[in-house]
Amino acid sequence: MAKMMRAQNDAVESMSGKETLGDLLSSELEPAAGNRKTVKAFYAALASSDAAAVSRVTAADLEWWFHGPPHCQHLMRLLTGESRRVEFKFKPRSVTGIGDRVIVEGWQGSKAYWAHVWTLKEGIMTQLREYFDTWLTVIVRVSEEGGGDKGYEIIRLWQSEPKERLSRSLPDVVLPI
Repeated sequence: MAKMMRAQNDAVESMSGKETLGDLLSSELEPAAGNRKTVKAFYAALASSDAAAVSRVTAADLEWWFHGPPHCQHLMRLLTGESRRVEFKFKPRSVTGIGDRVIVEGWQGSKAYWAHVWTLKEGIMTQLREYFDTWLTVIVRVSEEGGGDKGYEIIRLWQSEPKERLSRSLPDVVLPI
């Protein structure tokens, strides 16, 4: 992943525009690392049923968007208190920071694949895009001309890597940022 990000940064830096991919995504190393740490702490708190730690890093008015089968809204039921018992374990397999967003991916056997895209502001998780049994691709549109619809390039920043991707057919969702 790091090689891919460096190659994409180099490609954008070589463009005639003044903005680099790093500029566009505000991907300063310390904030991105801090965001990843916050999100990892969230999943550790979920695993240990530490509601106080979960609420410290999650905004009270968390904006939530879910894509997947309705019976897979495990995180919503857990965080809203609708379910007190842990019926699904969210064990992250990868945690990737891109600017103010952190992408978390995991799977539970061959039956459930999930990806979460968190947006953080000042160390607080304010937005969640949750995808269940869906292949996710995150892209950014970069303009060479500095605006308008002419002369732009779409760069893939991240793509799902489900463990058993060859044995399952997952629909693809593209998330532009």
